[in-house]
Amino acid sequence: MSRRTVLFTMVAVLGLLIALVANTAWALPRPAEAAAPHAPLTGTTPSGEVRGYLDAHSHLMSYEGFGGRIFCGKTFDPAGIEAALRDCRDHEPYGIPAWLENFTRTGSPLGTHDTVGWPTFRDWPAHDSLTHQQTYYRWVERSWRAGQRVLVNHLVSNRILCEVYPLKKYACDEMGAIRLQAQRIRELEAHIDAESGGPGKGWFRVVRGPAEARDVIARGKLAVVLGIETSEPFGCSGSADRPRCTREQIDRGLDEVQALGVSSMFVCHKFDNALCGVRFDSGTFGGILNLGNVLSSGRFWQADTCTGAAHDNTIEPSGDLAALLAGPLRALRPLGVTVPLYPKPPHCNVNGLTDLGAHMVRGMIERGMIVEIDHMSVKAADRTLGILEEAGYSGVISGHSWTDETYVHRIYRLGGMITPYAATADRFAAQWRRDRAARDGRYVFGYGYGLDANGMGVLPGPRPGNAADPVRYPFTSPFAPDVTLERAHTGTRAWDVNIEGVAHYGLVPDWMKDIHNIGGDEIIDDLARGAEAYLQMWERATSHS
Repeated sequence: MSRRTVLFTMVAVLGLLIALVANTAWALPRPAEAAAPHAPLTGTTPSGEVRGYLDAHSHLMSYEGFGGRIFCGKTFDPAGIEAALRDCRDHEPYGIPAWLENFTRTGSPLGTHDTVGWPTFRDWPAHDSLTHQQTYYRWVERSWRAGQRVLVNHLVSNRILCEVYPLKKYACDEMGAIRLQAQRIRELEAHIDAESGGPGKGWFRVVRGPAEARDVIARGKLAVVLGIETSEPFGCSGSADRPRCTREQIDRGLDEVQALGVSSMFVCHKFDNALCGVRFDSGTFGGILNLGNVLSSGRFWQADTCTGAAHDNTIEPSGDLAALLAGPLRALRPLGVTVPLYPKPPHCNVNGLTDLGAHMVRGMIERGMIVEIDHMSVKAADRTLGILEEAGYSGVISGHSWTDETYVHRIYRLGGMITPYAATADRFAAQWRRDRAARDGRYVFGYGYGLDANGMGVLPGPRPGNAADPVRYPFTSPFAPDVTLERAHTGTRAWDVNIEGVAHYGLVPDWMKDIHNIGGDEIIDDLARGAEAYLQMWERATSHS
């Protein structure tokens, strides 16, 4: 073989290798991408308002709740993305043992899925996958870079679900889980600081009050507010006549969580407790929670047919036969005997806000905390709003569409806030129009959403019929004109909001662009005032106390 032939062959092989690398570079693992580099959105408007959108309800640290083994993946790990988003070992082989994931996704405990995480992410995260990590911190960063300025992170757990689930690494005490998650959120803040050059330099800042939040946002960072969402706060399980906590216990608990940095809190969640009755869940999942209510409170949910406009969700079984049987059995309620048979809907939980619950609400007012009214029964919400109205207290929010819409006007009249559960862009825009019509002109109107990421609720799926007007990549953030976003990438995986919806937190900017396409500039203006409206509500609450 001549030298010329050898040289030609070497050049051809080298060219082939270069072409091969160029054509396959997209498949090489790469870290989660945030957005195109840019100067962060900073400062205020000429009128002094902060700018940025608001998530009033998510759960970054829920992987440490419920015994610590229900979720696959972490929000961060000091060892890197490979450790944080590793394969789901508890779900192997093929996702068959993951009965909670299978049930919440398909309605059956039987099913399969690809358990591999980094770098391929074939089957998770997904908008309807409830036990896989959705809030990896680099995904949250992508949303911050696109214009998000407030994130309310609820520390969460549920003793009953923890006890029922066979795998766990922590005790099922809810307050123990709250303390651990408060520690983890501070560790995440320190981790991001270290990546950003040192203490206080990171984009992720946990705040304790509205003044601190304003300072953080003015410097272009994300203000993270801590909340709590549990079914037995401070151990207050049981019922009104058989409470398992005292006023002194509640006072100590409120002081403790406020010292942890908690500013917003639910009084009850999913199960009736010694503080208030809950707004029911419907369907098969509601039936399962009804059994959990027995384990937590000692009784099945109790409901009568509502006599007013407000009502709770319908529970089964109900109807003619159930009503016929439920009537005579109602007489056994004072004896503590309950059965899961219900009259004709609409249903209203017979349990409202107890005297202990009223004590907790007043304790929150005294401390300037925000009262989360979602998950309360209509009877409990009505009394709670009455207490807030008597006090003239603005610190109240319906953060993710779990209160009756007849109370929207009362919340707005108090100076409180409505941020509906995240839904497809068309449904979200329709809810915004209804809520906007109910606003109170005395207060700045801003809007937000409750994504409920990692809260065991589905995220927005792909919008039906979006082929005619899809989100086109790359796109400019409607909140930050200097930010251009391509499809979100992590490892070898890319996501498209038109096809997969909000598969993880990093797809929130894409969802916002879809909302812009549907609702126009007006809805974006209201969302951009979401952070300002939340801070003004919080300021009224803290100044009242």
